[in-house]
Amino acid sequence: MTTWEYATVPLIVHATKQILDQWGEDGWELVQVVPGPDGNSLVAYLKRPKEQ
Repeated sequence: MTTWEYATVPLIVHATKQILDQWGEDGWELVQVVPGPDGNSLVAYLKRPKEQ
């Protein structure tokens, strides 16, 4: 069975692609993007298989 590790990442609107590309290169998969706690920013939720 696959086990996962998760990360939450604040996104800067003018650099969203670069941020997500970097995390993707590190093996992270984007799960969801939601509004941040202040309502103006965005937060990305990512996952990747946990190393055994």
